Amino acid sequence: MSQPTVAIVGRPNVGKSTLFNRIQGGRKAIVSAEAGTTRDRHFGEGEWNGRKFWLVDTGGLVPDSHAPMDQAIRQQVETAVDEADLILFVVDGKAGFHPIDGAIAERLRKSRRPVLVVVNKLDDLEKATAQHDFYGLGLGEPLGTSAGVGKGSGDVLDKIVAMLPEGEDDAPESIKVAVVGRPNAGKSSIINKLLGENRHVVAPEAGTTRDAIDSHLQEGSLKYTFIDTAGLRRRAKVNEDIEFYSTLRTERAIERASVCVLVVDAKLGLHNQDLRIATQAWEQGCGLIILVNKWDLVEEKDTNTAVRGEKLLIEKAPFLEWVPFLYVSALTGQRVRKLLDVIGEVAEQREKRIPTAEVNKVLGELLDRNSPPQKAGEEVKLLYASQIGTAPPEFAIVSNRPLDIHESYQRYLVRGFRDAWSFKGAPLRLKFTSRSSRR
Repeated sequence: MSQPTVAIVGRPNVGKSTLFNRIQGGRKAIVSAEAGTTRDRHFGEGEWNGRKFWLVDTGGLVPDSHAPMDQAIRQQVETAVDEADLILFVVDGKAGFHPIDGAIAERLRKSRRPVLVVVNKLDDLEKATAQHDFYGLGLGEPLGTSAGVGKGSGDVLDKIVAMLPEGEDDAPESIKVAVVGRPNAGKSSIINKLLGENRHVVAPEAGTTRDAIDSHLQEGSLKYTFIDTAGLRRRAKVNEDIEFYSTLRTERAIERASVCVLVVDAKLGLHNQDLRIATQAWEQGCGLIILVNKWDLVEEKDTNTAVRGEKLLIEKAPFLEWVPFLYVSALTGQRVRKLLDVIGEVAEQREKRIPTAEVNKVLGELLDRNSPPQKAGEEVKLLYASQIGTAPPEFAIVSNRPLDIHESYQRYLVRGFRDAWSFKGAPLRLKFTSRSSRR
């Protein structure tokens, strides 16, 4: 990446995610009093005094633990450190020095990366002396702050900017892709396969990914930002605060995205919860792709298995007729790379603009083929149309009686427009208006 990268590291529950959120200016990472809430590298963008940088939040580091999740987190933190231009080593000023802090400091010294020690949880900076306890780490002068209330955060940001190497911040706009689906459908595995590295922790238990994680990928001239999200759960089963915020984060990820990839377990099929999220993404104007993972595990399939399955789904949710289905295996890599091509196509379709003359030519052909249903003595005319928006495509059709156009005829027009211009994977909206209300 052209912008410098700042990694936030430290032992569990010292306030790393709180500092991340403070620098980001909002709640971009989940914060909880429960140690170990952050498990993956969480990407975001920071800016201070006109200087932009990537910010990476990491899980709590326990250097000598042999617990499987601690080992996975340790690997993620080490990767974040290797990629960083500056490391923010966060320690707990309220609890004081901990032996784990010393073990982490020793590892950071070996990394040969610039390190800024941030002593957190100092609510009264004027009287605080706890930062002096951390001079012994041998990583330079510690800087005190209280990320929870914002005290000292400006000084921390000033120091970050002063320590950053020069970088470029004119990276091209990326296609933002929300990767959603029920727990254990293989969302993180799909992204790992695309990235060619284990960017996210992947574990066999459901619900390993708790937060929305941004990963960046450049492929040719296109740049992608993948937002991997927590596994979806039915709201009745969301009892923990952490799970609640994770579910909320999934919905916010869809709001951020231009394309939504719904990952479905081929063995379990598309459930009502999947359909709810697909419908939500579609109604919000997001491009949509159904990615059927674990296709290699489906036994006794033939060339028509996928077609039959799609037909059943379209009967339940008719808008899926316009959505591309892709059948992959994250385990074997089968067709996973094709996902990038499909994302690019859907993003392009969502931004497509049709000249007004062509819109009216197609509208005239549709009217010649099938006129709007009429009421006695109340003739309905469609006068002309034009495209008034993209992302998603939206058309305004001027009528003498815009409120009297039957829903079935609206569907006829949508199908006619799609036959002409496809808009595959993108919602298509029609707005009926009168001459007097036209903007």
